[in-house]
Amino acid sequence: MSDTRRRVKVYTLNEERQWDDRGTGHVSSTFVERLKGISLLVRAESDGSLLLESKISPNTAYQKQQDTLIVWSEAENYDLALSFQEKAGCDEIWEKICQVQGKDPALEITQDPIDESEEERFEEMPETSHLVDLPPCELAKLEEIADLVTSVLSSPIRREKLALALMSEGYIKKLLQLFQVCEDLDNREGLHHLYEIVRGVLFLNKAALFEVMFSDDCIMDVVGCLEYDPALVQPKRHREFLTKTAKFKEVIPITDSELRQKIHQTYRVQYIQDIILPTPSVFEENFLSTLTSFIFFNKVEIVSMLQEDEKFLTEVFAQLTDEATEEGKRRELVNFFKEFCAFSQTLQPQNRDAFFKTLANLGILPALEIVMGMDDLQVRAAAIDIFSYLVEFSPSMVREFVMQESQHTDDDVLLINVVIKQMICDTDPELGGAVQLMGLLRTLIDPENMLAPTNKTEKTEFLTFFYKYCMHVLTAPLLANTAESPKGENPVFSSACHLACSALDNFQTAQLLALILELLTFCVEHHTYHIKNYIMNKDLLRRVLVLMNSKHTFLALCALRFMRRIIGLKDDFYNRYIIKGNLFEPVINALLDNGTRYNLLNSAIIELFEFIKVEDIKSLIAHIVDNFYKALESIEYVQTFKGLKTRYEQEKNRQNQRLSRYRRDTRSLEDDEEMWFNEEDDDEEGEVMAEKGKSEEDFPESYGKYMEAKKVEQDGPKLPKWTSAGHFKFSFSRSAGAANGTSGTNGKSAATPPNPSSPNGSSAKSAALPPAAVSKAGLVGLVDYPDDEEDDEEVEDSPRKRPRLGS
Repeated sequence: MSDTRRRVKVYTLNEERQWDDRGTGHVSSTFVERLKGISLLVRAESDGSLLLESKISPNTAYQKQQDTLIVWSEAENYDLALSFQEKAGCDEIWEKICQVQGKDPALEITQDPIDESEEERFEEMPETSHLVDLPPCELAKLEEIADLVTSVLSSPIRREKLALALMSEGYIKKLLQLFQVCEDLDNREGLHHLYEIVRGVLFLNKAALFEVMFSDDCIMDVVGCLEYDPALVQPKRHREFLTKTAKFKEVIPITDSELRQKIHQTYRVQYIQDIILPTPSVFEENFLSTLTSFIFFNKVEIVSMLQEDEKFLTEVFAQLTDEATEEGKRRELVNFFKEFCAFSQTLQPQNRDAFFKTLANLGILPALEIVMGMDDLQVRAAAIDIFSYLVEFSPSMVREFVMQESQHTDDDVLLINVVIKQMICDTDPELGGAVQLMGLLRTLIDPENMLAPTNKTEKTEFLTFFYKYCMHVLTAPLLANTAESPKGENPVFSSACHLACSALDNFQTAQLLALILELLTFCVEHHTYHIKNYIMNKDLLRRVLVLMNSKHTFLALCALRFMRRIIGLKDDFYNRYIIKGNLFEPVINALLDNGTRYNLLNSAIIELFEFIKVEDIKSLIAHIVDNFYKALESIEYVQTFKGLKTRYEQEKNRQNQRLSRYRRDTRSLEDDEEMWFNEEDDDEEGEVMAEKGKSEEDFPESYGKYMEAKKVEQDGPKLPKWTSAGHFKFSFSRSAGAANGTSGTNGKSAATPPNPSSPNGSSAKSAALPPAAVSKAGLVGLVDYPDDEEDDEEVEDSPRKRPRLGS
């Protein structure tokens, strides 16, 4: 169907009392054999699938709202709505519904189904006639009218009858005329009755009544009635606020009078719901559901009308980015876009997608880049809100823009760097804006939303871009507040480091660094390759651990959490980096400085070492025990450090057992060689006796073959030999492969980090063993063969268990 009169959107009301868009299609009314009656059918305009199939029941209550809406309920908690593109189409379907139900199409509401028992009780009530026959609209009858309106709210059928009576007699406008009379006479009693009447009419929850009450010539009088709450000593001044304080600013003149009227109406109705009406009780919260729907559909219509007016939006963007635009004018333009984006949140996903794509095509991101750099705090705050809407809508769209921008823009003015600088320079003592921007940055660098199948290279390309152009801006405050130490001094305890820590006493600075560390910790968890290179090149972990000296415990915990995430990866590159830099020292000093206080810092540090013990990270265990056990052995309220010592000694015993096994293998090999020679001698004597007839010229050839065979036998597994540096050296391929990538140590003191390069300069076919295997006597463990697994299990005293920290 191409008839736009029948083009509709199908909505359903969800549990949060919000309308969900189920799709766009074309509606028809036809007899459905399966349902045994005339039904409303809506088929999707995209693929012809059935969006709605609803039988027009004679007892179903249908409502016609705002000339283009038909709303009804099919079950207790299942509300439906059809929003028509044209009024003519809505009128046609409404006439069909009224024809099936036998109703007058002039009415805009049908009655609710009546339960028989309720109908009987209703007919028995003597005041029933007063619900239909309203009292005369006179000053003397206001109290009677107020009692009537408030008495019907508990019964759906009586609410319906009253709504019909109010509509048929034009009663609302007569009541509002009485309001003007009462106000002129300062008749407070009459004004208090009118407050009850108007509030009760709103709680009737009927769209047809809202159309009258919220029209241009009635809405201010409705607001006036609601100013005279009997519970207040003095009336409120809502009309004064709406007419004088709250002024509608047209940043660009709106030529469409219908659009202008719709904007005014929506603002005022929203004000009535949010400000004037008291918060509804549990029993009243459903009374205003139609009012919520009224505002919702108004906002949808406003956004659609603005979006379709390309000339208007183009002019807005042109003035927003024009350098000649005055600051005050630019502020108004930014605030307009903020409200525009806020309205868009009422749209359904597909409509919201179209809305933001329109803004992107018009150049919203370059415009934001300009206004974010302005000095006006209000403008920057509004720009951040708009940016948050865009990031939440499509992180990929923002990422694509900043990557393209980097090709022809300096690093300092890249949009993402502007955002980072706004986070760093937030003047709010609580850093509210910085927290919001940090969340947006995390969304942009999160690989989980970079997995779109249409662009598989997005993750690699964007992370490469981010670490090249943006990471140095993010870490600048961290590096500036963790001073470099002079060469030759411990980087954690140098005087320069302590001077840097004195700057960290500022609470706002500490908060900012905590936010940056939170983002860097996120990177460690999700950017394994890029962040690893950055940490190694910048020696970032050492700089972060300077913050362990901060007087702000939350900042010290952030630094510790950063290290904990790194160790949690169990990455050999990270472990060697930590050992070489002696980076456990600031953590252990923080533990010792904390003393016997049982607090979060104490528990977090204990958990770090407990993890190393339970996961049996051998290189770190050896480093900790060799360098720090004397300082830690007095801590007995947990068994963590004794457990580390036990692990260390078990590993050392394994190495010693392997060394003894190789020595036994050496002696056994010598015995085997001697037996082989004896057997060869016996065999040769037998062969000589059997071959006496052979000539002496054959002997050199036989002897040569024998020596060649013996050489091949002896060139098998050569024995390990000691080098001058005190290491074992191997010359056969099996040991070289097992020890590949390891290095030795020349027995330096525990306080000095081991040299990662081998000091003995061995050839490619020889390799020294890892430093963790070195005993106090200078011996090193040998290659671990698969045959040793059974022996290793025997050495373990008990199965590995995670002990309780409080034990």
